Amino acid sequence: MASTPKARPAGIRDEVAALKRARTIEAAVELFYEHGYENTTLDAVAERMGVTKPFIYAHFSSKTELLAEICSRAITSSLEAIDSVIPLKSSPTDKMRLLGQRFVTAVLTSQMHMAIFSREEKNLNPADWERINDMRRDFDRKLTGLINDGITSGEFKLHDARMAALAIGGMVSWAYVWYRPKRRLTLENVSEELSAMILQMVTGAPQPVA
Repeated sequence: MASTPKARPAGIRDEVAALKRARTIEAAVELFYEHGYENTTLDAVAERMGVTKPFIYAHFSSKTELLAEICSRAITSSLEAIDSVIPLKSSPTDKMRLLGQRFVTAVLTSQMHMAIFSREEKNLNPADWERINDMRRDFDRKLTGLINDGITSGEFKLHDARMAALAIGGMVSWAYVWYRPKRRLTLENVSEELSAMILQMVTGAPQPVA
């Protein structure tokens, strides 16, 4: 009598599911970026992956849910950058220097996600749009807090921490538009240069690039 195949352990099942979700997101990012959200069907995503559409539905209930996941990842990486810096036992200046580098890296390694979010946020469900914007406001709030710490310590020469946070966020977030990998500027070059610009903005003094 043939033995019944053993079920996969939960940990392995979760890893396989995560891999399948990641493959689906990767294919959708490429197609949404190349052709736009409205011009891309789930059939096209499945075809790009070499699977059938039920493969996608096992992990995402709709194309809109897939878009929300892509857009949220564009913001999540920036939040992770600031969350890694805020708890450090360092001066506001050192935190801002490190945040500048990590924030730029987060944006530019999520370049296509950022572009899709910028172009396609109008197609998000209202609840997803509000959730993602809550994340963006959380980033702004934390950055404003860091700037206020620098003002209080006398390290930052600013009058409006909130405006400075919005200016920094806008400058870095917009880098996805003009940055081109494998061109004159490397990712490391850009992160260092923009970090120095941020420090010059908040301290009022030129900052040498390491």
